[in-house]
Amino acid sequence: MPKLPTERRRARLLQVLAHRQDDLTLVLANIHDPHNVSAIYRSCDAFGVSRVHLYYTDTPFPVLGRKTSASARKWVESSRHKNAADLFNGLSAQGMQILATSCEPGARPLRQWDFTQPTAVIMGNEHSGVAPDLLRQAHGSLYIPMYGMIQSFNVSVAAAIILAEAARQREAAGFYAAPRVSEGALEARLNAWLEK
Repeated sequence: MPKLPTERRRARLLQVLAHRQDDLTLVLANIHDPHNVSAIYRSCDAFGVSRVHLYYTDTPFPVLGRKTSASARKWVESSRHKNAADLFNGLSAQGMQILATSCEPGARPLRQWDFTQPTAVIMGNEHSGVAPDLLRQAHGSLYIPMYGMIQSFNVSVAAAIILAEAARQREAAGFYAAPRVSEGALEARLNAWLEK
């Protein structure tokens, strides 16, 4: 006989689901280190991101470590993509502004972007950043201002900083105050989570 969830667990799951931001996502583009991917999943869960898009064209999809992600992959859904056109078409169909991280001229500082709009942010790999073909297709690019000698963050740290800014803007706009999905959709997700 399956174990019935306690009211406390049910209430906690409902609280977390009520804060999920379905219209905020990250695209992890050929990120090599699975520890970085796992750490990004953990940040996504912490800031209410419900789905991560994995775009891998030159390496296999990552195997996520249980220890680093603290089982966040259990609570954050994944979509896998091998084709840029399909990735961009899918995100555009959801009305997403698609931004890429970049240090190239023309990139705007993180805080100049409006994250209360449906947004997907492409995080490039540790060695070469976001590929030029993805940069060209993105609606814009962003960078995190830095004031030291080093001019780059680890990709998982950069993801956390970007999500923290998005969450700051969304919290100020009241996005975390109440569920942003229908009661029926919330109940369906709760039932799915209760089975995990």
